[in-house]
Amino acid sequence: MKPILTRLLAALAFTAATLPALAEEVVVYSARNEQLIKPLFDAYTRDTGVQIKFITDKEGPLMARLKAEGKNTPADMLLTVDAGNLWQASEEGLLRPIQSKILQANVPAHLRDPDSEWFGLSVRARTIVYNTGKVKPAELSTYEDLAKPQWKGRLCLRTSKKVYNQSLVAMMITEYGEGKTEDMVRGWVDNLATSPFPDDTKAMEAVAAGQCDVTLVNTYYFGRLMEKSPNLPLAIFWPNQNLKNKAAGVHVNISGAGVTRHAKNPAGAQKLIEWLSSDKAQNLFADVNLEYPVNPKVSPDKTVAAWGGFKQNLINVKEAGSLQTKAVKLMDRAGYK
Repeated sequence: MKPILTRLLAALAFTAATLPALAEEVVVYSARNEQLIKPLFDAYTRDTGVQIKFITDKEGPLMARLKAEGKNTPADMLLTVDAGNLWQASEEGLLRPIQSKILQANVPAHLRDPDSEWFGLSVRARTIVYNTGKVKPAELSTYEDLAKPQWKGRLCLRTSKKVYNQSLVAMMITEYGEGKTEDMVRGWVDNLATSPFPDDTKAMEAVAAGQCDVTLVNTYYFGRLMEKSPNLPLAIFWPNQNLKNKAAGVHVNISGAGVTRHAKNPAGAQKLIEWLSSDKAQNLFADVNLEYPVNPKVSPDKTVAAWGGFKQNLINVKEAGSLQTKAVKLMDRAGYK
């Protein structure tokens, strides 16, 4: 009996030893489209052997799903756009702090959560785009200047319902206070050539067509449109470059990520975020959407670099979330639809 048992145990041990080990897996809830993130996750799997399972949806439904799932969530990481969304996820207790010297080194302080619950991974600038046949760069200076009478009937804007403009106004409340910011937004509304557009691309197309002369957009929308229609009479202007106060610099926002509070593989999720902030991954992450690398050691794609350098506003982007409710109410009062 003992020899049989011995042989059986030996056979079981050999079988266990020869079975392939279960591959590590990280589950990501992503508000970024599949075509933007799958090449990155595939590259990470090639580098590390770690499998990435991801679910894509809008940020609202993803955060609602995380809340509903609670401790039973399969998600290890939340990846989304706009610091306002990341701030909200943190406020709702959906993320956990990350202690990472790598992320502290790779992500500038104004582009990450002061409590280390989320980190920027790419930068998008919200700047001025103008019609080169109707506006000279010397006429432009600041976001605030677009509220002046000289721009009456010459301004187009995207709707205030989108988080990008809500975040921009929230950051301006930080700089100027509600009173001055409301006056500025009222000036924008007074200067509109037409009703706000549903997206940045439509606003730029109106500028190119001569319906208005200037607009405010995220830079990657400009890049996409110009790749499609390179002969449009459009150019970027970097505002607020010569100011001496804290309002100096172009307003920037981020796409970024955090480890979920109830992650089953928090270490794996942290390693993935660290890799996404690395020199190797940053161009992959930023270039695919014509964004800027968050890591200052990494140069942008040549298309993006051709738009010229600019000074960023250094107010922490968390203000885009913490003051967003005030920003929405302010825009309503100002008649910005």
